[in-house]
Amino acid sequence: MSIYEILMMICWGIAWPFAIYKSYKSQSNAGKSLIFVLVALFGYICGILHKIFYNCDYVILLYLVNFVLILIDLCLYFRNYWKAKEKMCQAK
Repeated sequence: MSIYEILMMICWGIAWPFAIYKSYKSQSNAGKSLIFVLVALFGYICGILHKIFYNCDYVILLYLVNFVLILIDLCLYFRNYWKAKEKMCQAK
């Protein structure tokens, strides 16, 4: 278990709730990149698999928490996408 890995996971973990709050309140995907979210999600999947197969320790919990936060953000992305699409259809 590395203190640097723990600190990295905590720093990323602190950032996601702010992104989730912004997406939820604004109901917009402005400034959000679907590719970034998907790449981050894939990165956490790889980190979790590494922990499971090579170095299982308690840091896996931080990976799992961050993974769930990214999934929430991804769900909000699609919610906001469909809301925006719905608004465009109503405007026509």
